[in-house]
Amino acid sequence: MFVLAKENSIAHQFLSEVRDIHIQHDRWKFRNNLERLGEIMAYEISKVLDYEEIQIHTPLTETKAKKLKEKPVLISVLRASIPFYQGFLNYFDQADSGFVGAYRKPEKEGDKEVEIEFLYQAAPNIEGREVILIDPMLATGKSFVKTIQNLLQNGTPKTIHIACLIAAPEGVSFIQNNINVPYKLWIGALDEKLNDKFYIVPGLGDAGDLCFGDKI
Repeated sequence: MFVLAKENSIAHQFLSEVRDIHIQHDRWKFRNNLERLGEIMAYEISKVLDYEEIQIHTPLTETKAKKLKEKPVLISVLRASIPFYQGFLNYFDQADSGFVGAYRKPEKEGDKEVEIEFLYQAAPNIEGREVILIDPMLATGKSFVKTIQNLLQNGTPKTIHIACLIAAPEGVSFIQNNINVPYKLWIGALDEKLNDKFYIVPGLGDAGDLCFGDKI
């Protein structure tokens, strides 16, 4: 499990700005910071992908270089992931992309569990490929597990890279106990816990609403 916040970098500033209630009201800045953090996470993930040596021509001579053997498949969990996903697409600019719609059902009084509704999937073949599953918030982990279960209808990937910005320990444990395909966890910051409403503490609130406005 990779946690970006374990080391000092400019990512700490971007993370603090997406959490800060005095800065969050600026939707453009919030989305822009998600995109920049997506770029940073894409760079970190790129370090573990496979490369091949190639020959290129510079203005002066020929030289050896490296390039990715194959672009990863990017999967965006709508809607909060859109700017975060764009950061990954900026780096893996020729990647195939897929989109899924999974959301937390509205809570009813007395609910003791979170239920996930899965409504939409448009994704390419992922057989034998590196897949990056992108969603900024890892709370209970149920939406990630539900998404992966549905994605497996499109093949068995080489590795699923689960990329999130903020995670709760409970969600990490749920993923570790419920995913049976090769995967790696890439987390911006590992937070303290979930509260009794299953929201991450300290967290940052509802990422989708902060990006695009309240939903009804």
